Amino acid sequence: MNSSIIDSYFPDLTERQKEQFSKLGELYKEWNSRINVISRKDIDELYVRHVLHSLGIAKVVQFKDGAAVLDVGTGGGFPGIPLAILFPEVHFHLIDAIGKKIKVVEAVANELGLTNVKATHGRAEKVKDQYDFIVSRAVTRMPDFVKWVKGKVKKESVHEIKNGILYLKGGDLSEELSDYRSVKLYALSDYFTDAFFETKMVVHLPMKYKP
Repeated sequence: MNSSIIDSYFPDLTERQKEQFSKLGELYKEWNSRINVISRKDIDELYVRHVLHSLGIAKVVQFKDGAAVLDVGTGGGFPGIPLAILFPEVHFHLIDAIGKKIKVVEAVANELGLTNVKATHGRAEKVKDQYDFIVSRAVTRMPDFVKWVKGKVKKESVHEIKNGILYLKGGDLSEELSDYRSVKLYALSDYFTDAFFETKMVVHLPMKYKP
């Protein structure tokens, strides 16, 4: 496992960020031997299939300093941990219903010195705060996900795209997204050359503020 692929797509990383990304491989390998948060076959492809995949969101929007991002169903910390490394001045709240996965998230964040990460064991529906964006990696179908995060999006948009959901998903999404007129798809193959990204997308669904 080599983190150099991250440097090649994100050439403006600081030395600290490079060091943090380089540590991810061994950290996840160690934790995965104790708590299976990444499939065995994927752990050797961590930097492409998990880290770079997570950072696909950063090709769609550059989070502004002070922004708040909720990562729903984060699992072992994706996409939240790689994004938190890339955007150290953005507040990330990572939530998952499985406690042992949140234990891994907290350990990795502490080891990397990520002070911008808050990890919670629980369900998204119970979260009371509001965020600029809600990110996730295909934890469920979009209609169900929208119900989970209803009322959790801030009213005022300050980014180049409107506040809402940024969802990492692949395959044919035409039926699943047919009810959403404002949805926009960004093909990750436009940004990354690895064959893994051929069918992978970032789905942006703006969400109206509902108190």
